[in-house]
Amino acid sequence: MAARPAVSVQLKRLSLCMAAALPLYASAQDAPAVLPEIKVNAAPQGEDSATTEGTGSYTTTGPSRTATPLGLSLRDTPQSVTVVTQQRFEDQRLQTITDVLNNTTGVSVNQYETHRAQFNARGFDINALMIDGVPTTWDQPWSSGEIFSSLVTYDRVEIVRGATGLTTGSGNPSAAVNMVRKRAGSKEFTGAAELDLGSWNQRRGMVDLSTPVNTAKTVRLRVVGEHAERDSWVDRLSNKSQTLFATLEADLTSNTLLTAGLSYQKNKARGPMWGGLPLWYSDGTPTNWDRSKSAAADWTRWDTTYQTYFASLQHRFDNDWRVKLSYNRSERKADSYLLYLSGAPDRTTGLGMTTFAGSYDVKTTQDDVAVQADGPFELLGRKHQLAFGYVYANQKFNADARAANPAGGLAPDFNAWNGTFPEPSWGAPTFYENGTTTQQAIYGVARFNVTDPLKVILGARMTNYRKKGDVAYSGAYEVKSDNELTPYAGVIYDLNDQYSLYASYTDIFLPQNARDVTGRYLDPVKGKAMETGIKGEFLDGRVNASASVFHIKQNNLAQQTTDTVPGTNPPETAYRAVDGATSKGFELEVAGELAPNWNLSAGYTHFRAKAADGTDVNSLYPRRLFRLFTTYRLPGAWSGLTLGGGLSWQGKTYTHATNPLGTVEKVEQKDYALVGLMARYEINKQMTAQLNINNLFDKRYYGMFAAYSQLTYGAPRNVTVSLKYKF
Repeated sequence: MAARPAVSVQLKRLSLCMAAALPLYASAQDAPAVLPEIKVNAAPQGEDSATTEGTGSYTTTGPSRTATPLGLSLRDTPQSVTVVTQQRFEDQRLQTITDVLNNTTGVSVNQYETHRAQFNARGFDINALMIDGVPTTWDQPWSSGEIFSSLVTYDRVEIVRGATGLTTGSGNPSAAVNMVRKRAGSKEFTGAAELDLGSWNQRRGMVDLSTPVNTAKTVRLRVVGEHAERDSWVDRLSNKSQTLFATLEADLTSNTLLTAGLSYQKNKARGPMWGGLPLWYSDGTPTNWDRSKSAAADWTRWDTTYQTYFASLQHRFDNDWRVKLSYNRSERKADSYLLYLSGAPDRTTGLGMTTFAGSYDVKTTQDDVAVQADGPFELLGRKHQLAFGYVYANQKFNADARAANPAGGLAPDFNAWNGTFPEPSWGAPTFYENGTTTQQAIYGVARFNVTDPLKVILGARMTNYRKKGDVAYSGAYEVKSDNELTPYAGVIYDLNDQYSLYASYTDIFLPQNARDVTGRYLDPVKGKAMETGIKGEFLDGRVNASASVFHIKQNNLAQQTTDTVPGTNPPETAYRAVDGATSKGFELEVAGELAPNWNLSAGYTHFRAKAADGTDVNSLYPRRLFRLFTTYRLPGAWSGLTLGGGLSWQGKTYTHATNPLGTVEKVEQKDYALVGLMARYEINKQMTAQLNINNLFDKRYYGMFAAYSQLTYGAPRNVTVSLKYKF
């Protein structure tokens, strides 16, 4: 069987009268005579040039580099991969990375505050959040702005589930989330403007413009700007954000491409919650708050800025080898003034809770440098593919705190709490915590075409990891891991032109700062993932489907002992390494255009995650997830109308927590489903109007529950009306 092309560029069919391009699948009775469809099987300059915008698709035929640096199609990648495309962004009005992950196969979001959340997959936390393949400064305990990162700067989001140490370095064996930026690839002036109005006083405007800069069109520019404001179903909470993105591409030669750009996002949150609502009253009975209830004071605020600068230079040689040099710098700042309420109120008087005020000034910078070479080579009369490179990442983190006067006290009647609470006076910023994390790695991976149907992928990454810092309340620390070897192995066997069997073994490591009774730091936690399944590619790549089973295990997990580390004052608890959690399960997924004008994305996940002693781990994370969204563009006289809808369902979750009476109690969130609808009407070739309804049946559910005996609620029913104009 002939090898499948890496990239397929499909030209629009032109009418004989040279009219405007027709929809790709016009009905036979409506369509004028057309020339035959032409396919050019050649890669554009730089395989990374594949994009999803303009395709109208729920899948991609382009290469992905999130699982490996090779740039493989979804069918040729021996792991579960989901691509949330630009068309999905538009159809579901997905506006943040949290929106995306709440609608992704196998991924769930634990929203434990209004402005912080934890992403998870297959029973483990996700801590590999990337931009164009570069891990970001996202640090869950300190982050707020990142979970609301605007999607206007991105073409698509790729999610690879399982261990991803080959590309991400350190992390958990859960998933890697890669946000792929938009490109300045247009050689004609083009663009779009959008206006959104919606529930809770939502207002949003966006402009996205692309243009060639010079007559030869070898230099191209793209600029995106967005302004959004919104109140909330949560009392006193509002958000205001501005996003600016600019990128430039220059063809220095026919084979050399220079890319540079910057992005800037600013978020202003007023009335954010620090922590959640009490789970119990003081008598041990469960609470039942209005979803609008907030524990925030009217003066609380959390401002963040997140900016990145990026540049890359890539050259493709005549023998199809490519060399790419890239540099990224990210800078994050966050300034917060918050109030934390703890305890359980009296059912009648509302008294009994305590307050704690905190203010933190946080700065994080990260510099990343990468050099990669990839291309074909011949061995034993067959052509294979090789990629190797070097990456360097240095992150510096600093957090200062402002002392509050008074720092805490007793809260008034929480039953009647309306946010009216005196703001303390704040002292000057003083040191709270700092840290520096450095990773250097070399990697290599090869894809061997053993026979026409059989491909074998072998790779490894060698990483040196250093993290050192100081914490005001616990002192200095240093964690290091030298020559950490991360292997990667995969096998793909093409049964025919449509189906492939695959199997893979992947690794990832996570350093830990726990020490044993000798004073030695424990070896990193090792995450090992095995996966096997079948993938299908149908209708010339317009549909991708997969079925997989997986087995994930963590080893070397730190467990507390009764001993102390020698020579520590105050005494430091000693730990020992034990076997960690095991996750076993399966996934089913299909995405693409199943028939003319019918798009669908659907996936189901089922797994079990157990500790070494057989108990459930991370039971707050749903073991069963079903995600579905579909749209259909009506034919004939109604062809301007597109209708769609979706269902997001998750199985029950639970945890055990101690209630105010000292009794350990099982707290449970029953399974629930959220239904959404959309309708879009094409007013003319330039303008469309769209309606989206989320949580159609106004389902009441937890965003999070039981952490520190607190809870949050998910969003009630909400509506967005949008207008889009294409230049």
